[in-house]
Amino acid sequence: MYQAQRPSRSEFVPFRHMRYHLRHWGTPQAGVPPLVLVHGWMDVSASFQFVVDALQAERWIIAPDWRGYGLTEGPPTDNYWFPDYLADLDHIVDHLAGDQPIDLLGHSMGGNVAMMYAGVRPERIRRLINLEGFGMPATRPAQAPGRYAQWMDQLKSLPRGDLALTTYDSASGVAARLMKTNPRLSADKAEWLARHWAAPQADGRWAVLGDAAHKIVNAQLYRVDEVQAIFQRISAPVLAVESTDKHFDVWWKGRYTLDEYHQRLQAVPQVRIAEVADAGHMLHHDQPQALAALIEDFLAQ
Repeated sequence: MYQAQRPSRSEFVPFRHMRYHLRHWGTPQAGVPPLVLVHGWMDVSASFQFVVDALQAERWIIAPDWRGYGLTEGPPTDNYWFPDYLADLDHIVDHLAGDQPIDLLGHSMGGNVAMMYAGVRPERIRRLINLEGFGMPATRPAQAPGRYAQWMDQLKSLPRGDLALTTYDSASGVAARLMKTNPRLSADKAEWLARHWAAPQADGRWAVLGDAAHKIVNAQLYRVDEVQAIFQRISAPVLAVESTDKHFDVWWKGRYTLDEYHQRLQAVPQVRIAEVADAGHMLHHDQPQALAALIEDFLAQ
């Protein structure tokens, strides 16, 4: 099994009626802002362990488990609202840095949260790294009635277990599932990650540490005009990192293209795009050394 070179330690912080889990590596350093890492959909903070191990310099790094994931505990809910992630991150930044700016990195959904937060609270971000936080396809107002209906229908299906997450007979079964989703993930990393991505239940089966309610569709439409207005207020330099494989086209089947994403990025005042070769969407798993080099170079500028 993979051996973590820089083991993390846990902190639990109460806010917004939750017990939020923050994973720490390193300790605070005078004159060096904390680096906050925020994970994606159906992921956990431990997902960043491989890239943390690949960093050359010692640094204080913090990664939360978003609400409804990992070891963060909160009241039961039947759906999740994107603005809550912004408010959660705001509380986390308050707790870690007070009025001082931080460096922020987000992957996938976390990258979308990071970009929005950096535009809403531009004074709080020194440097921003977005790992494949592409946003969503543009929507039309005419889609709103159907979206609300879909949301209400899915809320009814949740108690029936229609959206239940798969459970596994062992941690190795979880690891096999992770490798099936990402063929580039090595067995040693998959076995390590499985024990943080899932946990044994009372019946002995292993369950993903993610709430099935995350599968409920967002009731509100994704408004590109609002996103662009927020992007325009980002004052921090931004590094947008992409893998070189073609999963974007597979995901959206023409409903949203990489060119459209790049056009949206033009609203960001200071942005640079970088690519990581031989990697998929989980590029922090696939090429942690290459990604770590990009991160350290960008943060040092």
